[in-house]
Amino acid sequence: MAHMHFDVAVIGGGMVGAATALGLAKQGKQVAIIEGYQPKPFEHTQGLDIRISAISKSSVDLLKQLGAWPHIQNKRVFPYSGLETWELENCCTRFDAADLDLTLLGYMVENRVLQLGIWEALSEYSNVTFYCPDSLVSMKTTGQGQLLDLSSGEALSASLVVGADGANSKVRQIAGIGVTAWDYRQDCMLINVETDCLDIDVTWQWFTPSGPRSYLPMGEGKGCLVWYDSPERIKQLAQLNTVELQTEIQRCFPARVGHVTVKDFASFPLKRRHAQHYCKDGVALVGDAAHTINPLAGQGVNLGFKDVTALLTTLSDDDYSLRNLQKYQQLRKTDNLIMQTAMDVFYVGFSNNIGPVKMLRNVGLKLADSAGPLKHQALKYALGL
Repeated sequence: MAHMHFDVAVIGGGMVGAATALGLAKQGKQVAIIEGYQPKPFEHTQGLDIRISAISKSSVDLLKQLGAWPHIQNKRVFPYSGLETWELENCCTRFDAADLDLTLLGYMVENRVLQLGIWEALSEYSNVTFYCPDSLVSMKTTGQGQLLDLSSGEALSASLVVGADGANSKVRQIAGIGVTAWDYRQDCMLINVETDCLDIDVTWQWFTPSGPRSYLPMGEGKGCLVWYDSPERIKQLAQLNTVELQTEIQRCFPARVGHVTVKDFASFPLKRRHAQHYCKDGVALVGDAAHTINPLAGQGVNLGFKDVTALLTTLSDDDYSLRNLQKYQQLRKTDNLIMQTAMDVFYVGFSNNIGPVKMLRNVGLKLADSAGPLKHQALKYALGL
């Protein structure tokens, strides 16, 4: 039976998958995108998405190169220029964009705004075919590359399949790529609020014995609170009504959060996953399909966009061989593992209330604030500079 053949089929049209497809389309490749849900149209009167990403300068640079950033920026983005981390108030580490002669550190952007903006940029390319709503059912190697059967009954083939289908990747499972994973035994609650907090361009994180409390600025009068705690505690919070949850926020967050009104909230468990390989014959993994990370520093999507940059560089000469794909793995696997490990060390280091350990880590935060070049280098690494 005849079916369409593509240079690359991208499974998953979220932020990272759509960016991958856009970059490949810019290279002139014939690209298919298989995605279950089309992003909804945007209106400025819509409430904030509960899913928010802190986009670093390197990610913005990629989105500009791909031609997607104008589509994102004309909706709503929220710049931030400062970052603060503390446990005890007198032992705080502060990062400021001015330290690196930058006007800002990055942007808080709703995930749906990011995805929609990239899809709008994709619509300008005639060499992109959307299969949406649709999903991958099976995949097998043939003389033409990978043959894909979709839930709609469609079939297509591709020289390369890119798995950008999230932490429970079907592509990864079918390809037989294993993962190293563990449960952090903590859950995370995201809470969109209206607030009179004065930190309209500063994001902060306060460490407590039960888990961090974070604030993400979303423009004047709005913010997103991130509450890490035990699964039992988060489940209990999720059963409260908005007024009861507001009371708990005022009791458990620092006073600088201001008076809050809860608009929306959601929760999820924290797990770490790392694919044992990023590629096999005719298959490459990007983003959460390859790695998930503790969201402590908001680096997840930025690591995914770094994957996109590396994969586009690797595929620029239209070589889909395993030998060439392994260059992509070499570019990204170690860097992702370093960031995962760093976040784990930071997380574990602040997850107990032992007196001497608590003293040492707070002295460390105080020293880090005055570390000069080392502090700046850490910030540059996080920003992808």
